[in-house]
Amino acid sequence: MATVRSGNKGVLLVVDMQAGVLNGTWDTARIVGNVSRAVERARTLGVPVIWVQHADEELVRGSPEWQWVHGLAPAKDEPVIEKRFNSSFEQTTLEEELARLGATHIVLGGAASNWCVRATAYAALDRGYDLTLIRDGHTTQTMELDDGMRIEAPRIIDELNAVMTWVRYPGRTSGTATAEQVEFGIPGGKAGSADGEHRDRTSVPGSS
Repeated sequence: MATVRSGNKGVLLVVDMQAGVLNGTWDTARIVGNVSRAVERARTLGVPVIWVQHADEELVRGSPEWQWVHGLAPAKDEPVIEKRFNSSFEQTTLEEELARLGATHIVLGGAASNWCVRATAYAALDRGYDLTLIRDGHTTQTMELDDGMRIEAPRIIDELNAVMTWVRYPGRTSGTATAEQVEFGIPGGKAGSADGEHRDRTSVPGSS
């Protein structure tokens, strides 16, 4: 059973914004700009920023592909969590870092939407954190399946945004907000939402 965390201590978690991960992703420059804006806002507000950096046999530590994408980099005092699996929580020091900061609410952006961002989002909720996904701050590549079917990157992104708006966990809040609108101290969304991103949980499709 998850330990549900009370309070509204937010952190910004930036996942795998690396040159090799972002190679060929959809609308990369705009997404990098939006994540950069979220980082800038977090720093200005004194919200901790945690960076996650992936390495494995294909994304070799120290290689050009492993490096941060141009325009994004941790500040000297910002922690960098190294990982080898999709979830930023698996066999990493992320939980210890979140505990040190007293975090209860994770604001999440990065790449790729359908792999490490999705896995990290579910892992955060499973562990009792509130979650806000930066809806214009994550991206991926178009998928081409073995049968020739293509799942276009924008649709993958839209689907994850929808899921993180509607998914329900007991005692936790999830939602989405843009990089410009996200409120780090308001779990699951942004203040004064008027566009339906932060929804009444009784109206979730299929919940009746």
